[in-house]
Amino acid sequence: MADNGIVTLELETTAGTYYTLWAPGWVSRGEQWQAFLGDESGVFAFTSPAELLACITSTSSHDLADHPAWASFMDGAEARVTPRKGGRISFVELPNNLAGRPSFENTRTVANAFQVLRSLGVVCGINRINRWFHSYSVLSNVSRGQDHYAGENGLAEWSSVGLTVRDNWVELTDDIDEALVTPDLGEDAEALIADAQARIDAAAEKAEASEKAGSDEKAGDEAAGAAGAAGAAAGSDDETANDDAVDPYDSTPWGRAGIDPIRVTVDGTSVYTLRCYVGDRSPVFLGHLGEINTFPSSRSLVRWIVDAKDHDLADMETWGDLVTLANAGELEVEVHPSNVYGFTGLRSDITEGIEAVDTDQLGRAYELLADAADWAKDDGVNKVLLAYPRLQDYIAYMLGSPSAATPTPPFDEEANGWTRLEENLTARFTKF
Repeated sequence: MADNGIVTLELETTAGTYYTLWAPGWVSRGEQWQAFLGDESGVFAFTSPAELLACITSTSSHDLADHPAWASFMDGAEARVTPRKGGRISFVELPNNLAGRPSFENTRTVANAFQVLRSLGVVCGINRINRWFHSYSVLSNVSRGQDHYAGENGLAEWSSVGLTVRDNWVELTDDIDEALVTPDLGEDAEALIADAQARIDAAAEKAEASEKAGSDEKAGDEAAGAAGAAGAAAGSDDETANDDAVDPYDSTPWGRAGIDPIRVTVDGTSVYTLRCYVGDRSPVFLGHLGEINTFPSSRSLVRWIVDAKDHDLADMETWGDLVTLANAGELEVEVHPSNVYGFTGLRSDITEGIEAVDTDQLGRAYELLADAADWAKDDGVNKVLLAYPRLQDYIAYMLGSPSAATPTPPFDEEANGWTRLEENLTARFTKF
């Protein structure tokens, strides 16, 4: 979500839709800081990315000017002031997200909104927001994701979050609107905005042209280069391709190396590991001989990287770059949303019925199962599917592949088979 530690936000409030910048956190002189684009008058909010760009290119009188990555952000700001999906926060739709089931998408959307709201309260000194978060501990649990709500009391807790939002949201959103201010850009505002829009349009055209030409923004990474070339050849969805081209994750050490941290949660327990794709997207995990090295925290993963040698990723050309950063204390784990895999609750959802299953969660979980088996060069997944043929038809149906018929209850065989798949996966982990 962050580009050089600075995020472009599109905030939908009861007063309208606004664009601003947010620095979720950085360390200066041993202290943790966070800030928004703004000053003592409030958070600067604009009705278009062009107005936002016009402001930051015409003045440095704001709180982000001292951010250590501000100069880096400004270098090519015209390509960064249009927010990606993760930067779009709707305080208007949030109650509707909570009215739905605690799916992967809903929990992530609410967690992102709460993170921005909490930061607004702290940075702007909004007492009502700060008291709200301090008074309701259940609000903090949303950041744990879908898996947290898979237990016996999960739905009840999710409902509790919805109730406190319902009872306090009018006042809280009023406070948000009061914190937003739109500074005067001066007599040349119209010209500044027009110039900014032209720069944004030019940056977008350049990105589109580069994508069409099959340019690879991950130059030097053979794995990503091959995937990028294949994507350019097959690229029928320009919008999706353009989103990928400007993904802030690509500028992280992990994005440049083409080796991704992943987080896996099963039965409420989370572990971290690494994975990359080579050639025709053959997966390679951090591990050796079918055993995946996993860690209970991102910090323990980074510490292990410093001295680790005997694993399959050590053969990657860019592995040395990550080791160098880890040795210098400059490597932090950043898990892209596409690399978060949650298994918790799937077994019970499968038992309940097809309407209870989040197909996105199921599809992503099955992707990881297949990747692990592919890398280990065994038939573990296929053997389970052969032993539980109803599960094979079930997965095919749920993921949109040809299937004999719509699955019908009872779903005990499907749930038991899925349990075997999960157990086979966690058996590969060094720590769980």
